[in-house]
Amino acid sequence: MAASFVVSPEVSEALASETPVVALESTIFTHGLPRPRNLEVALEGEEIVRRAGAVPATIGVFEGVATVGLTTDQIAALSRDDKAMKAGVRELCVAAVHGRSAGTTIAATAFCARKAGIDVFATGGLGGVHHGAAQTFDESADLFALAQTSIVLISSGAKAILDIGATLERFESLSVPVVGYRTDRYPGFYVPDSGHPVNARVETPEQIARLLRVHRELGAPSGVLIANPIPDAAALDPVELDHVVRLAWADAERDGIAGQAATPYLLDYIRRATGGRSLDANVALYRNNVALAAEVAAVLVAS
Repeated sequence: MAASFVVSPEVSEALASETPVVALESTIFTHGLPRPRNLEVALEGEEIVRRAGAVPATIGVFEGVATVGLTTDQIAALSRDDKAMKAGVRELCVAAVHGRSAGTTIAATAFCARKAGIDVFATGGLGGVHHGAAQTFDESADLFALAQTSIVLISSGAKAILDIGATLERFESLSVPVVGYRTDRYPGFYVPDSGHPVNARVETPEQIARLLRVHRELGAPSGVLIANPIPDAAALDPVELDHVVRLAWADAERDGIAGQAATPYLLDYIRRATGGRSLDANVALYRNNVALAAEVAAVLVAS
């Protein structure tokens, strides 16, 4: 029987030798960014990790095999694949049975990363509770995956299209620590402040690493969510963003867009409405998160 899950030799060797490893998701380049920027950003993320002395583990499904540590050729192929699935944890077995390739969501990436023994994962924006979820029950599996996956996840807040207040309430219900990195405010993806506070903050990668260690020592099953704001210079204007998001939701409802199709539709709308500035902001915050993740991974293996 063919393998359904593999860890690349480079990542396996890094983990065995206690070299820092950073998990990176693949939906950012299969579904999140336009071509050719998607491939450029995917490879740049890996390079940021390598320059910091760590090993990148880009995770995705290639021809049915959930792979921790995609090769450059595999990343390039996925970035061009119009038929690539968007795979959460529940879709991994479906992709395997049908030999399909897929970008892995935060939920599936965290699941695969932890299965391989990786402690740190960098992403851009997190999934969360959608507007109207009280009627539709539309909540991202990212929330529940983080509640049961012991990993440090570094993001710049939930995606701007989501109900941020409800998302934070759900994290509280799931006992997931949400901790600001050098901030008392929960980031709003494209903006440093979503309008909501966090009830804890840390100042250094060393403190982030200790959060995970203590959380595990206590026997808590969840991961630790680090809220790392977008750099001020790259942020969008909050008033403009709020207006554009409202228009994006109105068009999505008009066009009958829902479920997994909603996020890429809405983010593409925002990109076009801002003349591409939201894309630049997305890339800037992603770079920032990857760099921090590499620092945290280095501390974890050294301590």
